[in-house]
Amino acid sequence: MAFTQPQLDAIEKALARGERVVQYADRRVEYRSVAELIELRNTIKRDLAQQNGQSRSRSHRLYHAGKGIR
Repeated sequence: MAFTQPQLDAIEKALARGERVVQYADRRVEYRSVAELIELRNTIKRDLAQQNGQSRSRSHRLYHAGKGIR
């Protein structure tokens, strides 16, 4: 599904108010939890980034198990 910026804005407003209900145009949707709403927000952000030709940023983690300097 192709998401739009106004849909993302509506979800972010609901999250800012701590609500689980989102209204967009003539639709009203109530989500089961705030976590579900956050997951949807992240999905929409990824989709919009792909629509705009942006790739997902990559992060690298380094791990060192040495003793360190003594």
